Amino acid sequence: AKAIFEEKADRDPLSALALSTMAFLKAIMTCGEQDHNMALKALHTTYDIAYSQIDAFKRPSKVMSYFAGYYNYLRNKEDTSQTAPSSRPSTEYPPNGVLRAHVIKAECSLQIAILNLLHESVLDYLKCVVYLKRAYNSYSYVWQEYQKMGADHSTFMDANTISCLQFGVGSVHLILSALPAKVLNAIYAFGWKPDKQLGFLLLNQCVESKGVRSSMAIVMMLTYYSLAISSAPRILSDTYKKTAMKMLLDAQQHNTNSVLYLYFAGIMARLGSDLPLSTQSFLHTTELSRKEWAEVALSNACRLEIAINHMITGNWSHASSAFNYLFEQRYGSPAFYRYMQGACYEMIGERAQAIILFAEVPKLVVKKLGGRLSDIDAYVLRKVNMFQKSGFQNLDFFVPALEYMSIFNLLPYMTHELLEVSLERLNRGLAAIQKCEELEQEERMQEIATEKPLPDYFNELASLFVIKATVLNILGRPEETALDLNWVIDHQDCILDDTWTVPFALWEAGISCWILDTKEKSQQVWKRAVDYSRFDFEHRLAIRLTLALTHIEDFTKEQS
Repeated sequence: AKAIFEEKADRDPLSALALSTMAFLKAIMTCGEQDHNMALKALHTTYDIAYSQIDAFKRPSKVMSYFAGYYNYLRNKEDTSQTAPSSRPSTEYPPNGVLRAHVIKAECSLQIAILNLLHESVLDYLKCVVYLKRAYNSYSYVWQEYQKMGADHSTFMDANTISCLQFGVGSVHLILSALPAKVLNAIYAFGWKPDKQLGFLLLNQCVESKGVRSSMAIVMMLTYYSLAISSAPRILSDTYKKTAMKMLLDAQQHNTNSVLYLYFAGIMARLGSDLPLSTQSFLHTTELSRKEWAEVALSNACRLEIAINHMITGNWSHASSAFNYLFEQRYGSPAFYRYMQGACYEMIGERAQAIILFAEVPKLVVKKLGGRLSDIDAYVLRKVNMFQKSGFQNLDFFVPALEYMSIFNLLPYMTHELLEVSLERLNRGLAAIQKCEELEQEERMQEIATEKPLPDYFNELASLFVIKATVLNILGRPEETALDLNWVIDHQDCILDDTWTVPFALWEAGISCWILDTKEKSQQVWKRAVDYSRFDFEHRLAIRLTLALTHIEDFTKEQS
């Protein structure tokens, strides 16, 4: 397929888009800077080709007018036996080729917007909005022409262009509905209002039409469903899980060897807490992707998901091996994989090896253009710097693996037995801090006007309290979270390093209220969390808050 597309990619927008989409899919799977830049370059080139085609039609010639008219004549002639000829002249609408070029141009902007969205930074979110606006403008133009055509649309526009239009407009609305509140405010300034239901309607129509973009529409909806469920499993799992599973099963029946659908099967199996099936799906995806164009990308993506599954099932040594493999492959962030490898060794009590691995992290961090670090690199570097302040002597006060799993919402898929073990580990950390504080206070009592500083374990306590609250909520014990979460919120001015703990504490407080069936309180608490900024994984939590708050608003509308 790649070779066929390459033959005409330098002059045909449709072939160029197909090739660019392959690069786009590879980029979102690898998380690699090189693949990201290659996809951007391909999409910008395709955009320029489509723009040139539109520009050429703006300068009509007799030859082009003849071909446009002849195309519509042939279409009408073919459809004569089935439908009555259109009463409207073909010159009333732009030629089919122009409309298709506008849609291709729009989809390039849409894919560029998604690539920027995945980088999860303020600058990239703003870029995302700019490209979404560009996509929306092009789609709107074609959409208006499509609506003018009414029942005659098949006479003037081919089915695949309509498929692309449904996919594009539906995707834009779906993406907009999931963006953080602060980004949405910028979008409202353009006069837009995302309509999630319209997005789903158009994407489902695209799937039913079985046009050129039906598979991409399925991938878009599965991505949204998996993002929503994994972001807020307690709240959104019942809403989306059955729909997502049905869609995936239907898709797999028609495309039994699709590695993309098989990859999603692994994700959905995890969200359904079927970890053996999830791991099996990822392994099978790796097998099927051999000798394919994206073999390395898919293989590494699956290896990462398998490592996560090992963590969820408490197989820390297997998880460590998987992270080491990814480190050797230079997939994604080497600093992150070394950090996670050390975190896994810490969980099995091999602290000496964990310290060696943690100590490597600062040398592996890679600065991007402008000296900026990725969110994950900035996080692991800051954590290791905290460990190094005590010469790694205070590692008892941290649980790096559980902290990562709490931030990325992986703890809900652990068994209750493993959660109880995790709770014991957290309580040991809290007890170790308490013992250290008592010793330091005793030393201060023995010296008048001492210059020894007051005990300062606010960051360590905040992290342990938030993780503990997460575990207690999953175990169905929300009434036990109030004291710990209130402590984090009350001491937020003292928490200078792990500033993420305060908004995440508010998130967990909202979850506790949700379980206790005080949904209005959940809404109030989550709206407070929206106001926080400049903390680790801010945009990940922001999307989680948007999805949860939107769900409450939809639920309230249904009730009223």
